[in-house]
Amino acid sequence: MIVITGADGFIGTALVAHCIATGRSHVAVVRRAAPHHESTRPYWAQIDDLAAASDAALDAIVSDAAAIVHLAGRAHILDETAPDPAASYRAANVVALQRIAAAAVRGGVRRFVLASTIKVHGESTVPGRPFRAGDALNPQDAYAKSKAEAEKSLDAIAAGTSLEPVVLRLPLVYGPRVGGNFLKLLDAVARSAPMPFGRIDNRRDLLYVGNLVQAIVALVDSPDRVTGAWLAADGEAVSTAELVRRTAAALDVPARVLDVPKPLVVLAAKAMGRGALVTRTVESLEVDASPLAERIGPPFFTLDRGLAATAAWWRLRHAI
Repeated sequence: MIVITGADGFIGTALVAHCIATGRSHVAVVRRAAPHHESTRPYWAQIDDLAAASDAALDAIVSDAAAIVHLAGRAHILDETAPDPAASYRAANVVALQRIAAAAVRGGVRRFVLASTIKVHGESTVPGRPFRAGDALNPQDAYAKSKAEAEKSLDAIAAGTSLEPVVLRLPLVYGPRVGGNFLKLLDAVARSAPMPFGRIDNRRDLLYVGNLVQAIVALVDSPDRVTGAWLAADGEAVSTAELVRRTAAALDVPARVLDVPKPLVVLAAKAMGRGALVTRTVESLEVDASPLAERIGPPFFTLDRGLAATAAWWRLRHAI
């Protein structure tokens, strides 16, 4: 049996759906119970705040678990409104991890998979030199720093115990039910909004949620001891302009990619208060996921298949 925290989030929902479809025993830990949960007892548990939950409550959830997949946490937020973002990230991403990992050790859980971020290595890469799992950590913002601390906490808690700590560092994850900036991109491409990225020569890796579920399941099920950090990606880095064009093709709409010099794109974005977002969009962020592919096999979904599935969901969402 596996315990899935953050089970009602974007990635968690996909993993739970896989467990249901394959008949895998699981407990989905959610912040707030929904009506449909009543029909799936005992496969869900409600804990509003993992960081504040009692040891008894956490011990009860992990008591029969062979593995824990920890997806819960505070995601990266561009338009930050919290009065103390660093404290908010630390509580959700570090303290909560420490509490559930300690419960895993007490309960004799074999394996703990933590969803982290590629941002622990930095914000961008030199073209042709992707981040690798062994690269030094260089987190730049409060979110990435909290994830780096969470990774170190997991290793420290597992040290000298039978718990196998596994970290998955993720680039942008997309797929059906995606939100945030990728959903904004889908909306913009669907209405054929002009995109000023035609002269941006960058390379960025993405990860389809189905490929991430594949990786999680494979690492959880590995009969051999598996620990350490692993990077995951679809395996095809593309420029921002190419991503727009291929997203448009998946949505069956024209792509409007304008040839605007990069300095002008960045300058205009800063003037509109969107500098951080556009800087991430125009820079490269490549990921060497080959060690994971060698361990578990290549990703099931290509980038185009992932975009097609995401576009199909987007059309259904707008047809209702």
